[in-house]
Amino acid sequence: MAMRIALDTNRYVDFCRGKETVVRAVQRAERVFLPFVALAEVRAGFMCGARSQENERILTRFLNSPRVAVLYPDEQTTHHYARLFYQLRRQGTPIPTNDLWIAALVSQHDLFLCAQDQHFDHLPQLPRV
Repeated sequence: MAMRIALDTNRYVDFCRGKETVVRAVQRAERVFLPFVALAEVRAGFMCGARSQENERILTRFLNSPRVAVLYPDEQTTHHYARLFYQLRRQGTPIPTNDLWIAALVSQHDLFLCAQDQHFDHLPQLPRV
């Protein structure tokens, strides 16, 4: 079965650091998506670090892969966001806003989420790798 995955910010960093489980997941995936919010967080991290230009070159190479695409929200995404927001509020388990955008995109595009943050556990309908 061909798997399409979305990388959370921390998993993109793990991939760049060569973490075996993440590297394998990326290698096995038919398509890899980097949600816009994860891309922004990655670039914000670059700005705070000493290797900004080198990290940006690595990111550009990653994004230029034909199997990789950036995911942007559209009107349909807002419906997924609202539904997940309501679910989390009803459960009393809110998650950070950026991660809610990632969850909405994953839900909208029927992706597997590659993330390690435990608060995604509050959304069991999101398949994880």
